Amino acid sequence: MSVTGSRPLRADARRNRERLLDAAVRAFAHDGPDVTLDAIAKAAGVGIGTLYRHFPTREALVEAAYRNELARLCDAVPDLLSAMPPVEATRAWMDRFLDYMTTKRGMADALRAVIASGGDPFAQSRDRLIGAIGALLGAGAAAGVVRADVEPADVLTGLGGVTLAAGAPAQRAQAGRLLDLLMDGLRYGAAS
Repeated sequence: MSVTGSRPLRADARRNRERLLDAAVRAFAHDGPDVTLDAIAKAAGVGIGTLYRHFPTREALVEAAYRNELARLCDAVPDLLSAMPPVEATRAWMDRFLDYMTTKRGMADALRAVIASGGDPFAQSRDRLIGAIGALLGAGAAAGVVRADVEPADVLTGLGGVTLAAGAPAQRAQAGRLLDLLMDGLRYGAAS
């Protein structure tokens, strides 16, 4: 959808929008909230006018970039489940969740500025994440390889704890081990 109307974006406008969102995520995560919009437009290979046509304010760009990352994470579930068994798909999604949280942490200052201006970039985050985890757990339970008594919200809390415990890139190996432990707890027969 376009920013100002209900018509779908042309293919070139859609590509420009995606490039802007990708460049914004990288810029805000790496350079912080003070990165210039000109720098983001340049990194995306578009002019500043194109950026403003899609995102009339800095806050609109930050919020859209964050929501785009959330959508990528949650929308990956069907593809993962079609490409691999449920346990492997769930573990692969958990790795993506860590990447998402690392990006979110890098964008924290920019996201705080959105909140200060009255925006709520996190309005749908929890529901989207619970839905994604629920789909993964449901596929695993249906296949008889994941416990059916696990609440998606509990898994989300566990994943949040892993990201807090293994926040620095140097601790990624530890995060992987913690995710493996979490997966072991999800497997069918783990709680008898």
